[in-house]
Amino acid sequence: MERRDKINYYLDLAEVVAQRCTCLRRHYGAVIVKNDEVISTGYVGAPRGRKNCTDLGHCVRAKLQIPRGERYELCRSVHAEANAIISASREEMLGSTLFLVGVEVSDGSYIQQSSSCSMCKRLIINAGIEKVVIRDTRDEYRVIPVSQWVEQDESIDGIRGY
Repeated sequence: MERRDKINYYLDLAEVVAQRCTCLRRHYGAVIVKNDEVISTGYVGAPRGRKNCTDLGHCVRAKLQIPRGERYELCRSVHAEANAIISASREEMLGSTLFLVGVEVSDGSYIQQSSSCSMCKRLIINAGIEKVVIRDTRDEYRVIPVSQWVEQDESIDGIRGY
């Protein structure tokens, strides 16, 4: 059996974390790693104690046919990246890497051209995370230097979605 490369190993962990998601549309898992140690994990889910979409049996954004990346204020969930950041100290996150995997609930496929939403990008920047690795296929991924999100501020151009 061939040993899994380290980046895909951490992406595999993020994919397992995503299995805890309570979103009816997309499952995302995030793992923050620094110096080869997992600092924290996060998945998409309602705030502690609140009912989630799985409990309710419906998604408001799906009912309203809101496209991916829009009208997050209507969503009941906290994003995977935000949950991972909440669970770690900034000191631990300085210079770290966030591994992110998104899966479509409808068919189990990886979410194509996935990225963090604009709010999560701001959280990642302020947390001091150095790079984000996003899975595209079981073995392929993109590495995004967070400095790129600082330099290419999509909010100035009014770009929406992710």
